[in-house]
Amino acid sequence: MVHSVMSIPQEKDMTGKTITLQQVNLYMSYRNKLKQNVAAAKAGISERSARRIDKGEFSLSKTHRNYRTRVDPFGGDFEKHLIPLLREDPLLQPITLLDKLDELFPNKYDKSNLRTLQRRVNKWLVTEGPDKEVIFRQTHEPGAMALCDYTWMNALQITIAGELFKHKLFHYRLIFSRWAYAQIVFGGESFESLSSGLQNAFWRSGGVPQEIRTDSLSAAFNNHYEQQVLTERYHKLCKFYQVRPTRNNRGVAHENGGIESPNGHLKNKIDQQLRLRGSRDFTSLDEYQSFIEGIVSKINRQYKTRFVEERAALSALPKRRTHDYSELHIKVTSCSTINIKRVIYTVPSRLIGAKLLIQLYDDRLDIFHGHQHTLTLQRVYAPQSLRLRAVNYKHIIHSLAKKPNAFKCSQLRDDIVPAGDFTLIWQAITANGVTDEACRYMVDLLLLAYNYECEKSLGRFVLNSVEQHSVVTIDTCRKRFVPQKIDIPMIKTRQHQTADYNCLLAVAHG
Repeated sequence: MVHSVMSIPQEKDMTGKTITLQQVNLYMSYRNKLKQNVAAAKAGISERSARRIDKGEFSLSKTHRNYRTRVDPFGGDFEKHLIPLLREDPLLQPITLLDKLDELFPNKYDKSNLRTLQRRVNKWLVTEGPDKEVIFRQTHEPGAMALCDYTWMNALQITIAGELFKHKLFHYRLIFSRWAYAQIVFGGESFESLSSGLQNAFWRSGGVPQEIRTDSLSAAFNNHYEQQVLTERYHKLCKFYQVRPTRNNRGVAHENGGIESPNGHLKNKIDQQLRLRGSRDFTSLDEYQSFIEGIVSKINRQYKTRFVEERAALSALPKRRTHDYSELHIKVTSCSTINIKRVIYTVPSRLIGAKLLIQLYDDRLDIFHGHQHTLTLQRVYAPQSLRLRAVNYKHIIHSLAKKPNAFKCSQLRDDIVPAGDFTLIWQAITANGVTDEACRYMVDLLLLAYNYECEKSLGRFVLNSVEQHSVVTIDTCRKRFVPQKIDIPMIKTRQHQTADYNCLLAVAHG
């Protein structure tokens, strides 16, 4: 029967359509029992096609032509002018090349030639273009590697107590089991946030992997010195936990693909849960962190079996954590301020001139005088190349009350006034200019708020009067918020005689 297949033009069936493989198979099944003409009729093909099938001269494969069916619209200009450009820079787009042709040959080519040029460029890239980078899928062993990265959360528009909260998440992931950990990062990619996040992840997972992979951490420092310090401290941290640090090459995101893609999935999960929650506002950071931890816990439950396997392969934790803060030694200025990372903080005036040890965490400043902890301040982050102030009027109000005129031209004046009601009060009483009376009035209000712990209620009371175009006096505020003295009556008593105790003794021994 059929012994070979020749590459010849395709045959048509009796309806004029190209013969299909199903028709050929059907003809062959009939041909074993029927005559050629009968089998051909049943299969719906002509006897001529049947004879070709029997002789092995029929093929369903299309022959590839090596000739053009229409005139080349570029007339050799593609080969002459565009291929040299593509060889020099294969990333040139067809629309750019079309603009180049229009420069060389004005009014000869237009947008109608773009689709043809796109096909021509794609064909050249496939047949003659440069080699592309190959992605090699990896096989991971339990406990071998973990990945960590930072991801911005600004797009989700999270608010804390009504204020927009710009922040990142530190995201840690065991590559084998896909177990994850995430925590809020306040200031960005600093050693403090990296150390805190890694240690929390190690202790939460119950062990340490053999290798920890990060990105280049280029956003964690502003200059070469900071890069050296961070690198040195990071390597010391890894040495403490006996984990090998590695980094992917800068600008090659897929080398950290095991965490980059989950970053997007995690943010999508958070966004969906926020939509179900019906609000993106949280009363406190603790509430928001608990919300994040709840979502991550649900994700980890999906990989419980693999995590149990990987946890057994993790290295043991040390007996204790190492510190996750930086240390600074700073002397308090005569203005009762300290300057840290382009941010001016006020401290209680009793510390003026003292040398302080500052433990700089991701979210706070712990301040020590000698070995004595004296103060904790919330850490503030200044945007790159800018400076900020974190002023607490309570630290300096008593000194300011002794010389209220200093408030008028103080460099910290607008920062001393607390945000909220007091800011609105200050704007109202200085609408026509900053006067000595307005400055003394504001200082007296702040002193009253501090001495009697009535900042919120006092601010609301005064602002209500301002809104009614009648500024309440300081005396009125004192009468309302200063506790009234209570007169304690003098009680006169008569001291009895000591001899009266004899009666009691006589009764007791009687």
